[in-house]
Amino acid sequence: MDLHEDEAAMIIWVGDRNLGSLVSEDEALISVLDHGFTVADGVFETMKVIDGSAFALTRHLRRLTASARAMGLADPDLDVIRGAVGEVLFANRPLLGGPGRLRITYTGGVAPLGSDRGAAVPTLVVALSPQTPWPETTTLVTVPWTRNENSAVAAIKTTSYADNVVALMRAHEQGASEAIFANTRGELCEGTGTNVFAIIGGQVLTPPLSSGCLAGVTRDLILEWFDVTEQVLDPSVLQGADEVFISSSTRDVHPVVRVDDRVWAAAGPVSTRMRQQFAIRAAAEIDP
Repeated sequence: MDLHEDEAAMIIWVGDRNLGSLVSEDEALISVLDHGFTVADGVFETMKVIDGSAFALTRHLRRLTASARAMGLADPDLDVIRGAVGEVLFANRPLLGGPGRLRITYTGGVAPLGSDRGAAVPTLVVALSPQTPWPETTTLVTVPWTRNENSAVAAIKTTSYADNVVALMRAHEQGASEAIFANTRGELCEGTGTNVFAIIGGQVLTPPLSSGCLAGVTRDLILEWFDVTEQVLDPSVLQGADEVFISSSTRDVHPVVRVDDRVWAAAGPVSTRMRQQFAIRAAAEIDP
């Protein structure tokens, strides 16, 4: 096994819908003709790993199946995936040394060089990497590009992330950690990998799924665990809100202290309390 000079290589599960094996990340290969590579024909899930276990795995697998169906891919074999996840977590436990990020990628498999999908069995990859903890607060910028709530892949977690790459690059250029999109109707939508929430007069608001935003797993848990209202929002709400926070599977509840030129002196009391309570509930049940 070829190891990096300064650290051991992580172990990755590589195969297809039916069968795969563990290999070093240096030896983890898929075909250059895989439709996930050539035209981003695939779906994926990312989740945090705490103490060697993946958080909310069942919810993520449920969404992976829904995304695959929406893309016209064969249903993933969840038993195979659970087995692969277990193997990856066990194999990497000595190497992880702290929080991790687990990613399940499921693509159309080897196909012609074009949009037509081939008849190959879908490709499946389960990978793990260390996760640097996020700071207690974060910063946002709004970007001029829009989410298309009428797209054929709206709200599906596809591997087509070019929009997000460009928007996140803009955010980093402006000293922020996340970029926020409106949709084509001019409504507040989501971030590149997060859902967004505004707190006004103690009321927690978030865009509805009709905005085109992803049904985030952490978003769903927040809606179940706290008093939150789904409401069509104008992007200007981020400038006038008492507090703003974002959520994702690796960030949990993440209070915001800057949106564009709007700056808060510190995280607000409501988002801080929700962050603490979310952490307590998540720690009590690994697969809520």
